[in-house]
Amino acid sequence: MDKMKLRVLGCSGGIGGNLRTTSFLLDHDVLIDAGTGVGELSLTELAMIDHVFVTHSHLDHIACIPMMVDSVWMMRDRPLTVYASEETLDILKQHIFNWKIWPDFSEIPNAQQPSMRYQAMELGETVVLNGRKITSVPANHVVPAVGYHLDSGKASLVFSGDTTTNDGLWEVVNQIENLRYLVIETAFSNSEKDLAEISKHLCPSMLALELVKFKREAEVYITHLKPGELELTMREIEDCVRGLRPKMLLNNQEFEL
Repeated sequence: MDKMKLRVLGCSGGIGGNLRTTSFLLDHDVLIDAGTGVGELSLTELAMIDHVFVTHSHLDHIACIPMMVDSVWMMRDRPLTVYASEETLDILKQHIFNWKIWPDFSEIPNAQQPSMRYQAMELGETVVLNGRKITSVPANHVVPAVGYHLDSGKASLVFSGDTTTNDGLWEVVNQIENLRYLVIETAFSNSEKDLAEISKHLCPSMLALELVKFKREAEVYITHLKPGELELTMREIEDCVRGLRPKMLLNNQEFEL
């Protein structure tokens, strides 16, 4: 297959100015999470998206799914497929697409021809879309959560999703021979370590301990930095992490796999 292209639509832990929350566009038709970054796409681009892989149910990762499906369903001839764990899909059904917060687009225009459909994924399951392999990997968060391993066959990228200390992730990642990129969260600065632990995120000192477990050679990028703490947290990562030189993930950054 041709190379896969992954474009960063949003990678911030919040909004304000040009900051947008987590979403990645794989080629033209797949989203990995659907935070506020999806709002940067044109109507035509939105209508081309057939698949959304959700790491977990928090608003900064799902905010644009309801708006997107509402905006383009009349332009499409097939449903948008939302992939996630059974637990995450249950949360979306119960708390978002419930006719109270938002219409249930799995019944619009009717149940036989829905605008959206749900596809449950087991942890470690691989979905193959035109030769592209998308596999869920372990995450450790306050709600059921996963990360994703994207594999073109030639190269791989792993996105941690929201996670704290996570031995299961490293067991999987260290077995990926064609790993080229690791995108991992660090949501808080070191002064907020207690909050990071309670909310099951990482801070720089915790990230440093996690990356000691990382045995592959790959480029490491930091995502989910909080607005107002970008420079501080990246400085602390530079001070804490030895050898790997993690870089800050940027809006509109593109990766080829």
